[in-house]
Amino acid sequence: MVILAFATVYLVWGSTYFFISKAVHDFPPLIMGALRFVAAGGIMLIWCLIKGENLWNWKQIKAALVTGVLLLFVGNGCVIWAEKTLPSSLVAVWISSAPIWFVLLEKPKWKENFSNPSTIIGLVVGFIGVILLLSDQLGAIMNHPQGSSILIGLIIVLVGCISWAGGSIYSKYHSSGSALVNTTWQMLAAAAVFIPGSLVAGEWKTFSFAAVSPGAWGALGYLVIFGSILAFSAYVWLLQVRNPTQVSTYAYVNPVVAVLLGVFFADEHMSKWQLIGLAVILGSVLLINLAKYRNSGNGNSGNGSAAIPNKRIIVSNAKEKMA
Repeated sequence: MVILAFATVYLVWGSTYFFISKAVHDFPPLIMGALRFVAAGGIMLIWCLIKGENLWNWKQIKAALVTGVLLLFVGNGCVIWAEKTLPSSLVAVWISSAPIWFVLLEKPKWKENFSNPSTIIGLVVGFIGVILLLSDQLGAIMNHPQGSSILIGLIIVLVGCISWAGGSIYSKYHSSGSALVNTTWQMLAAAAVFIPGSLVAGEWKTFSFAAVSPGAWGALGYLVIFGSILAFSAYVWLLQVRNPTQVSTYAYVNPVVAVLLGVFFADEHMSKWQLIGLAVILGSVLLINLAKYRNSGNGNSGNGSAAIPNKRIIVSNAKEKMA
């Protein structure tokens, strides 16, 4: 289940940058966010009712509301807003800085993370990979006539990235109960902020559903089903059973998927340095995950999940039963 969840977050979320760019071509950013999370949250709510989940635990709701605003409204909202002006692959690459913020913001794990050579090397290598990926883009920004607006877009993405890391860590230490219920309330919380936000921004004054193309509707549907219900649910569950630093490695793999989609479906160019950067990033993910799996193998997962039992204890228990 852990492997399947990681694969879903790695691959599906990598593709969402491409589909967000398709959706915001016709949908205003805040309206798109509102529609996405109203639909996803509504479907999740119905599923919770069918399964008989307890939806009314105030402690669980409170933590989910805070997490939903930080993750989905600020974090995801910044990405949606930025993709009105920035290429989807560039936004995905910039999001690769997320693991760095996870390490810096997760104070309870500072001793563990900063004393593990593999984790530190992996983070440094991953950051180098991000720089390599950005090298060509930064030159273009400096020479672009709208370079200032592009720079503002990158800053907005960075704010969203920090908010996402902070919200993920908050969820790790404050969420309780069913991951399904947590996900539902987080999506509904985001929708509750996106809706008035779109009204204040005046997006509904010029928006017409009739003007939305079938391709944009299809992109929105993909984001609801695959990006929100499937991948986000997997992400929330992973935060409950794995270390946030390990879970954050999705941000190193997502750009790989996003850039490849841009190359094959949006005619984006991929330079030699971008190829090298992608290889470096994948290497960093291996280093970070290797450190975490080694800790789990030693019986100390450090992430709140059950540690692997000692073999001698298993043998001893087996002998007692045989006796």
